[in-house]
Amino acid sequence: MPVCPSGHTSEADDYCDVCGDLMDGAPRARFGEPTPAPAPDPAPAPTCPHCGNPRSGRFCEADGYDFEKGALHTVQLAAAQAVRPRPAAQARQQGPPPPAPSGPSALIAADRAYFDTVVAQMGPDAAGLAFPPYCPERRVPLIGDQVRIGRRSTSRALLPEIDLSAPPEDPGVSHLHAVLLARPDGAWSLVDPGSTNGTTLNDAADPIGVNVPVPVSDGDRIHVGAWTTITLFLQEGPP
Repeated sequence: MPVCPSGHTSEADDYCDVCGDLMDGAPRARFGEPTPAPAPDPAPAPTCPHCGNPRSGRFCEADGYDFEKGALHTVQLAAAQAVRPRPAAQARQQGPPPPAPSGPSALIAADRAYFDTVVAQMGPDAAGLAFPPYCPERRVPLIGDQVRIGRRSTSRALLPEIDLSAPPEDPGVSHLHAVLLARPDGAWSLVDPGSTNGTTLNDAADPIGVNVPVPVSDGDRIHVGAWTTITLFLQEGPP
């Protein structure tokens, strides 16, 4: 099997199945190149029983539901149940929604200051890179022992808990870009398993080392891709 530059054995010969790094000899993706849109399915597709999103493959594009096994990944199911909206009629019958669950979370946003730094470092190569005019912030709960940051790949069954493939898609994010690891003492560490463009923390000039756990704290900002900043809220209590 092919071996990626970081030493992982991969079944794919374009990007590593483990870390998402570019394989030796494979063409490198360039910033600004649009992601080809999937071919439309002419046949009516069933919808996901958890979120109602139309089926476009084995896995639901919104919450990772497995249509063949008829189940969600444990982490995906917990996250989907936490954020799934209720119908208006049901909400009126049951009264106001319950308060947001306590626990750590991450706020995802398009960061113009970080984008300007990336453009300055890239120089002429950033000509095709543009900051998204509209990119709403969203919050994701940090559930489980590990929270992956990256872009969804249904063909490889790669469903990161912090999924950055939703439009506008950041072209500089690897499929498996970074991982947040929960420590036994309740603290968290950040690991970059070998992303293509690196991961920086709190506006640092240099990216963190590959496969080197870095402790993170409440309020720390993780920078990935061309414009994405993930702010950590690790104190107990409602987000």
